[in-house]
Amino acid sequence: MTATEARPTERKPPELVDMSWDPITRIIGNLGIYTKIDFANREVVECHSTSSLFRGYSVFMKGKDPRDAGFITSRICGICGDNHTTCSDYAQQMAYGVKPPPLADYIVNLGEAAEYMFDHTIFQDNLVFVDFCEAMVKATNPGVLARAERTEAPHGDIHGYRTIADIMRAFNPFEGEVYKEALKVSRVTREMFCLMEGRHVHPSTLYPGGVGTMPQPTTFTDYLSRLMRVIDFVKKAVAMNDDVFDFFYEALPGYEEVGRRRILLGCWGAFQDPTTVDYRYETMNTWGKQMYVTPGIIVDGELVTNNLVDINLGLRILLGSSYYEDWVNEQPFVTHDPLGNPVDMRHPWNQTTVPVPQKRDFDEKYSWVMSPRWYDKRTDQHLALDTGGGPLARLWSTALNGLVDTPYVKATGHSVRISLPKGESLPETTLEWHIPQWSNTIERDRARPYFIAYAAAMALQFLEEAMGLVRAGETKVFQNYEVPDEAIGCGFHEAVRGVLSHHLVIKDKKIANYHPYQDAVQGQPIFEENGPDDFKGVDIMRTVRSFDPCLPCGVHMYVGKGKTLTTLHSPTYGANHG
Repeated sequence: MTATEARPTERKPPELVDMSWDPITRIIGNLGIYTKIDFANREVVECHSTSSLFRGYSVFMKGKDPRDAGFITSRICGICGDNHTTCSDYAQQMAYGVKPPPLADYIVNLGEAAEYMFDHTIFQDNLVFVDFCEAMVKATNPGVLARAERTEAPHGDIHGYRTIADIMRAFNPFEGEVYKEALKVSRVTREMFCLMEGRHVHPSTLYPGGVGTMPQPTTFTDYLSRLMRVIDFVKKAVAMNDDVFDFFYEALPGYEEVGRRRILLGCWGAFQDPTTVDYRYETMNTWGKQMYVTPGIIVDGELVTNNLVDINLGLRILLGSSYYEDWVNEQPFVTHDPLGNPVDMRHPWNQTTVPVPQKRDFDEKYSWVMSPRWYDKRTDQHLALDTGGGPLARLWSTALNGLVDTPYVKATGHSVRISLPKGESLPETTLEWHIPQWSNTIERDRARPYFIAYAAAMALQFLEEAMGLVRAGETKVFQNYEVPDEAIGCGFHEAVRGVLSHHLVIKDKKIANYHPYQDAVQGQPIFEENGPDDFKGVDIMRTVRSFDPCLPCGVHMYVGKGKTLTTLHSPTYGANHG
């Protein structure tokens, strides 16, 4: 039987094998996957995901000076620390009633744009694409590699590789041309980040009220020169990823079902518009819609809301299968938001963290991850939103909203158009990301290089705006403030790998309650040709890595229970799963 033939659909007597991967490599943190696999029928019949890592930031933030929150929460993660700092500053600015000068907001936007470019490049090309490189495909699907050797790459004129197999070889770890070039690009984009935020990955120049970055003209020209050095690599990356992912759909009928989920996506928005944002809760709906990545909740492909107030009020933290005590009988910290809306006891503003370590039991408690949900009052359901690894939800929400309209990025209602200028060797290029048919492993991975292009394009605009302010003599980058006796605040941002919000409660000028809320993830399956003796679980690993899960924030990350999956090569796989 060849790699592309559909498998027979009749059931065979099951051959169950317990298989586990713990910890999973090439992601951040301590994630374990425990499965029962039926090799006779080529399906996963049971799957549990666990995190063995307890962080406890919510516990030891209490009683601290709120001005330290950004520096402390930055240490939650050694990867997206700047995202936490930025989000924390947003929450503090709301609590303190302070609006940074416009130039400071542009500097933060430029730092975050560089971070998206840096992190997505190193993750996609040096970690994710190892699962699609020649060496891995040869070991798991040799029939697919044979086909790749004789399949011409549709975009060879852009990236320079003749066949799909040539692209796969370019991603071989430590040897492939693209693998090595991506490491160089990551160095350059990290330098861009440091120009704006001082230090990677725990920023030294971001504070509530503004930044400590000195806005010299060379600060922005040094950033621009580096950006132009990587612009052609970005164009090639999109073309290579499209070629490989489209090939997988053709070579393995039914592969669209790998990692396929119901379309339940959340995006909290990114890149503030300094001309609109004032960080006040009362105006959050207005300035939220002006962000250059538009927030949104998407249910079954429909945009339910883009109102950050509604998004905030719908947040819920459920215990799920985690090792914590419930807090529903405690006194709430916040009963109503600043607009007078009631705040639920399971909202992050009211959550308390009391760890209860215990033996792992897959029928009861087995993880340090809680279960974030978004409450849909239309249906009275707690939805397990995911972020598609971050970029998928960002692009999907921005496209559907149709609000972003800049010289470099335009949302159309069904797509996002990204314009990149002429580089060293490639001409001016317009890329277009279209809303896909599925929320699955391949589309989560495909969105990543498109969002690198999105961040690069927006960085060009932020540079123009920032240099315009400097030329006009508007170089102020910090606004002073007083810490109030009592206040609440929330910050909404997009960490590289998905939604990020910080919720802050201040009493007696100290932190009374503080909770970061990050990424909800669910998904999971198999197309590998190997049997149980040499099974590598490549499809399972591709799915897990496509979400770019970040376990250091794991006390607020949900990885869903598995479900029975149908046969390996069936084109109708997943048809009965909503």
